[in-house]
Amino acid sequence: MHHAFGSAPLRIILAAIAFFAASCSADDSRPNILLIVVDDMGYSDIAPFGGEIDTPNLSALAESGMLFTDFHTAPTCSPTRSMMLSGTDNHLAGMGTMGEMLTPNQVGQPGYEGHLNDRVVSVPTLLRDAGYYTAMSGKWHLGEEIEQDPSRRGFRNAYGGCRG
Repeated sequence: MHHAFGSAPLRIILAAIAFFAASCSADDSRPNILLIVVDDMGYSDIAPFGGEIDTPNLSALAESGMLFTDFHTAPTCSPTRSMMLSGTDNHLAGMGTMGEMLTPNQVGQPGYEGHLNDRVVSVPTLLRDAGYYTAMSGKWHLGEEIEQDPSRRGFRNAYGGCRG
């Protein structure tokens, strides 16, 4: 297992989490899955959604794949990421707010653990258990302790940073 996680926070406009699920054999008819998440971007900023920015690679991916356009975000990045990776409400996943934003009355309360908790199963875990190769690149921001890192939540490989 390879980890390239440092302690310095990533400060990039387009922080992406991508996980790739590649078929294990040529006979495998399961779909490949590529999920791209971008912080600080409007819905119509890129060409596939009517934007003026020419994004030929993203346009090609959009034209050949399936688009999911009804995902609703939380006010901040890590609660949104917890919903996307668990398919549940961010409070159920332990990310009622970003870990560094916890107030004294939230500390220790269910739903405010400040990391992706064990009450939810992550989509990457389900994909890995189904035989997919899973990897992510970008900002994790769902826990900084070793037991909370992406490898413990279904990613075979993870490249990026734990902090936001």
